[in-house]
This record gives sequence, structure tokens and C-alpha cells, in this order.
Amino acid sequence: VKKGSNLFDWEYNSEQECKQGELSNPKKLPLIKVKGNRFVNEIGDTILFRGVAIADPDKIDQQGKWNRKLFEKVKEFGASIVRIPVHPPAWRMRTPYKYLQLLDQAVNWCTELGMYVIIDWHSIGNLSMELFQSREYVATRQETYKFWRTIASHYRGHNTVAFYELFNEPTTYFGQLGSISWAEWEIIMENLIKLIRAYDIETIPLVAGFDWAYDLTPLRLEPIDAEGIGYVVHPYSHKRKPPFTPKWEEAFGFAAEKYPLFATEFGFGTDSLDGFLQSDTLYGEEIIEYLENKGISWACWVFDPDWRPQLIKSWNTFELTVSGKFFNRKIRQ
Repeated sequence: VKKGSNLFDWEYNSEQECKQGELSNPKKLPLIKVKGNRFVNEIGDTILFRGVAIADPDKIDQQGKWNRKLFEKVKEFGASIVRIPVHPPAWRMRTPYKYLQLLDQAVNWCTELGMYVIIDWHSIGNLSMELFQSREYVATRQETYKFWRTIASHYRGHNTVAFYELFNEPTTYFGQLGSISWAEWEIIMENLIKLIRAYDIETIPLVAGFDWAYDLTPLRLEPIDAEGIGYVVHPYSHKRKPPFTPKWEEAFGFAAEKYPLFATEFGFGTDSLDGFLQSDTLYGEEIIEYLENKGISWACWVFDPDWRPQLIKSWNTFELTVSGKFFNRKIRQ
């Protein structure tokens, strides 16, 4: 079997194939750490990240748009961090070895441009029962563990890769994807963090709550048993009806008093095609003000002309949409 032809044959050659020969300047950016409820740099200064997500590198590459120019435009937009979503089927089909080549390019470009990186295992569903929202999110627990073992082994010691977002959006889809308790989720996440830290003790794991990464209320009684981690929230407008602020405080904002939080995905569109993601700048103003006042880092979705809600209109012009113009102002304030 040819090396890299599938996940399981590839892993036996992982030590050889994962070497960081294609990665440059791993210490150029300051190392990011957790201190109390904050992300800090090496001298203890609080860092509040403001960034964007891009689409899956596999998708962008298939369109012939995977290049340094994309990251230059993200930098011009004002981002200090780039969230990179890796869909499990894309990881499998491209093969880990070839997918890592894309990620290495992204990490190198971000290093050169002075932006940090979040690597996101972009699955949606119930990892315990291995039931998922749709085919592009299908993974297994074993594959998830192996993905993070590969990523942690490959990017350990590289300061640009600041965060590992362990699982994009845990959900049971109102019971249609079975059931999972917070205790079960704790075990999966704690085992995953231990596995990652056998390879990489520096990069910060980010853990999402239930309800598509919205509900962190279990942290009141049962936080994840691990030091030096952060928690994820995806506070889209459709998650609750106005007034938003008290509901955000109840669902996740309270946790920012004790733990570092990162709103790694949210946004809005003004087109009817945006469906349940359709909203307006009033929501945008309220969520940004809330996150900033709570010291919650954020990355808006998505710097892509195809995936919704878009921040840009086309690959040719990179013209900003209404929400793109809004977040462009906010990211620079």
C-alpha cells in the first residue's frame, strides 16, 4: 500500500512524515498561555484575539484559490488569528499527509504575516454515539483521537499554532443523534487532552459545550478536569430570541469570570439566502460589545464568498459584504 493512501496505513509512517521540515520560524510569534481566565503572552500581557475563520483548505484548494494572497487579505482585514476548519471527510479523502501540506502552508503564511492559528476539527454531532448532522461531519472517536495525535505531534513547539479546537459543535440535534451526558463528554475531552499533551504541552486545547457549542452551563458544577485550557462558544443570533445579553450571560458569559473563553464562530448575513443565519448589525453591535466587555476573544465566520454568512463577495475583488464591512470595523476598534 502506498504511503499516505489512507489514515491507518499512513499513521505507521507518521514519525517520518510529520517532521516539521516544511515549517519555518516556529518561535517568531510569542507563545500564548492561559493565566486564570485570560490568554496571555510570554510576559503576561492579556491578549484578546479578534480574527476570522476561512473555509476548509481542501475546498479552497479545489477551487484553485489556496494561496498566500488569501492570508494577506485576511491580514489586511485586521485579523490577529485565523481559524482553520478541517472537515473529517476532507482529511480522509485528501489523506493526512497531503492535508498537512496545506496546513503547513497556512501556518507558514500566518507566521510571516504575524497571525496566530486555530486548528478546528470541524465535525457536528454526537461523538459518543458517532452520529452526525450530515455526511461532511462524519468521524469516529478513533479517527478524532488519531487526528489530534497527528496534529499535536506535527505542530508541537510552533508558537503560531496557538489553539486546538477539539470538536467544532457537539449536539444531539434534539435527540435525533441519540444522547450524551456531560459526564460522557468530559471523559472524551479529558482523554483527548491527555493524549495531545503526551506530544504537545504548550498549545491550548479549546473545549466546546453542547447545543452546537452554545451551552456552557455544566461548567458551574463540572468543569473539564484539565489545567491550561479554554472554552468555546458559537453565539449565533438564532440561538435565542432577544433580549440577547441576559441569555448570553446565563448560557456562557458567566464562565468568563473563571475561565478563558473564545467565540470561535459566529456571524450574520443580510440576505434571505442566509436563512436562520440572517440578522443585522444590531445583533452584531450587541454581541461584539458583550464579548469585548467580558474579555472573550472572537473569530467571525467566514472569510469566503461561498460559505454563509460570507464576509467577502468574490475571490476576484475580495469586496466585503455588509457583515464583512461591519466586522472589518469592529476588528480594528
